[in-house]
Amino acid sequence: MSDMVEVVIDSVRVSLMSPQRVVVLRQTEVERYLPIWVGQFEAEAITVALQEVEVSRPFTHDLLKNVFTLLKGKILRVEIVSLKEDTFFGNIVVEADGKILDIDSRPSDAIALAVRIHVPILVSQDVMDAAGIVPERDIQADTGPETREDKTRPLPRSSETGTESQESEKGLDVFEDFLKKLKDDPGDEEKPKS
Repeated sequence: MSDMVEVVIDSVRVSLMSPQRVVVLRQTEVERYLPIWVGQFEAEAITVALQEVEVSRPFTHDLLKNVFTLLKGKILRVEIVSLKEDTFFGNIVVEADGKILDIDSRPSDAIALAVRIHVPILVSQDVMDAAGIVPERDIQADTGPETREDKTRPLPRSSETGTESQESEKGLDVFEDFLKKLKDDPGDEEKPKS
């Protein structure tokens, strides 16, 4: 597990060109992001849990959470373990009967479950290196050579200031540029595009 980095959900974005959604994960210790395409229903399940919306009947991920609880299985964490042929692979790590079990999962389902159970989301360092986005580096690649000021100035987060500043909007431009470069039809659900 030492080659894993912890991430949190930064946002869930809508592609205006298709029914697909993008979950943007943010690494907790550095300003690096991992965008993952997910289906419309999985995005809704993640968003409902993030916003703590009460639903009259359980979604599939709520049902799965209830099954683990009833069977006395404890979900320890969810992981995004690899990226093969532009497809992310996930893993749900469960403790049951004193054993640690790895359950294969799509990352979108694992994330939807993690949000409900409040467990860590971890991403393999290799996956972050292959598909992660660093906003300053990507902005500078488009604008030319970086200056000392560019290298040292962190991008402000709207959660720190309470309102979105012009600088934080500039930081989000990288994601808008990223989405503009995507094809109209992103293909399979769990594919990164860069």
